[in-house]
Amino acid sequence: MRECNKHIQEIADYIDGELDAKLCDDIEDHLKGCKNCRLMVDTLKQTVILCKDGEKEELPESISSKLNEAIKKRWEKKFGKA
Repeated sequence: MRECNKHIQEIADYIDGELDAKLCDDIEDHLKGCKNCRLMVDTLKQTVILCKDGEKEELPESISSKLNEAIKKRWEKKFGKA
């Protein structure tokens, strides 16, 4: 688990291809032996692909404002008010 936590911090840069080769190799070695991290990376990669390739959909204002408020509350709970 400790090894997983170390790599979770770098996953976004790994998926975006923004890490140096040595760190990519370290993450790929970890992914070979860790089913949970491999599943997380695969899921995130698919999410990125869907977001890039998908058509933009506008949410109704009532849903959009509820979603934004929920995200704001979670952010403030975790990180404090901006």
